[in-house]
Amino acid sequence: MSFSWIGTLILALLAAAYGAQTARTSAAQPPAQPESLAAFQQVLQVLRHPRCMNCHVPGNQPLQGDDRHAHTMNVKRGVDGKGTVAMRCSNCHQLENSTTLHAPPGATDWQMPPAKTPMAWSGLSDGDLCRAIKDPEKNGHRTLPALIPHMDTSLVTWAWNPGPGRTSPPLSHDEFVNQLKRWIHTGAACPQ
Repeated sequence: MSFSWIGTLILALLAAAYGAQTARTSAAQPPAQPESLAAFQQVLQVLRHPRCMNCHVPGNQPLQGDDRHAHTMNVKRGVDGKGTVAMRCSNCHQLENSTTLHAPPGATDWQMPPAKTPMAWSGLSDGDLCRAIKDPEKNGHRTLPALIPHMDTSLVTWAWNPGPGRTSPPLSHDEFVNQLKRWIHTGAACPQ
């Protein structure tokens, strides 16, 4: 009988000590949500830029230019995101940019997201875009950590070297990736 009384006392003391430690830890480490939201606002500056938004569209026709007009020649996404059978993206988009003003840009594996996972951001609120890039069903079946190496692919890095007559995103590529990492590592919080 005395053992159960002592055991109860020990458990109560341990619970009190744990609660005090948790309170001290919580006070020393404020929630990461504000930092995460601030980092996502930086990431959004890139995701909302025409270099990204022109291909991350809900329809099957990519956009082009800083004014985001419909791609000329009635270009379509195609099942694999690389165009239709008769008009593949690679017919015009080569491995590197043309040096002629407003001529077709280029990068390895030029494409839109495939039809099964269009990764459409155009028209989404900031919060919905955030939730979409976190959702493997909407982001190309990627985990949050897998988003980081995706940002180093030639097609994504092309945005910072888009060829003559096109603007680049407002953050450098390194700043963008650092903010993406910061967002992920602080909880990947999304705006409402």
